[in-house]
Amino acid sequence: MTSEALPLPVSPTVDEAYAFCRDIAHRYGANFSVGFRFLPSIKRKAVYAAYAWCRWADDIADEPSDSSASVLDRLAAWQHELDAAFDSHPSHPITIALADALKHFAIPKSAFVALVDGCRQDMVKTRYETFDELLQYCELVASSISDISLAIYGYRTPAAIDYGRNLATALQLTNVTRDVADDLDRDRVYLPQEELRQFGVTERDLFDRRDSQAMRRLIEFQIERAAGYFRAAEPLIGELSFDARFPTLLMGGVYATVLAKLRRDPLVVLRKRLSLSRVQKVMVVARRLIRPHFA
Repeated sequence: MTSEALPLPVSPTVDEAYAFCRDIAHRYGANFSVGFRFLPSIKRKAVYAAYAWCRWADDIADEPSDSSASVLDRLAAWQHELDAAFDSHPSHPITIALADALKHFAIPKSAFVALVDGCRQDMVKTRYETFDELLQYCELVASSISDISLAIYGYRTPAAIDYGRNLATALQLTNVTRDVADDLDRDRVYLPQEELRQFGVTERDLFDRRDSQAMRRLIEFQIERAAGYFRAAEPLIGELSFDARFPTLLMGGVYATVLAKLRRDPLVVLRKRLSLSRVQKVMVVARRLIRPHFA
């Protein structure tokens, strides 16, 4: 079930529109919404609206469809609704909330457009030859989210931009590694082709979910690279506005904890999509209270 399956409120008030966005975040963005809950109200509502807009675009790209053309048409329509939000005449509950958030925060429109471009890329590009190609994709679908978030959170110096993008890349690379099985079901392979060759793994091995030492080493390599981006993002916390520091720690901490679980059983990514239990998320909160860190 995707966010598009939720019943749309009819002629919602701004508060009802925000409530709709909050429901999407809590229902479909469990790893992110742990941190959202600790933001002050005005920032929390804006993040809910931005997350819901991005999630809606992502679900359009991932939902089974008769043709890529129909998905591209729907993405174009969703981008037109973004234009409407920035022009202050939205018609969708999500963009009604987003238009209100834009009154309080200078969120760059270009970041939303980049996210849609990444969704479009998913319709035409299902393989990545090199890690540099994958990084370019991460810039569209992950760095864009960082730029949106920082505009809402607030930060001290421009250095926060690069640190935020390191964190966003760490989250995206964690997704790429964790979601290998789900992506194979969509005939998508985000693991770079040159790295498959480097470790002696074929696409057939991936689709057959072959348990081998070569496969284990390939996945372990992905895990360690993502961990490196988490380490490079650590200075971000000191750059953020004080009220956004703990929420960001939690979001990064949840994903870093997923990565740590993958490290204990790398080949689980061939079988299922690993997630954290409620108790494990409570532990993430407790550990970040004691020692502020991502990984």
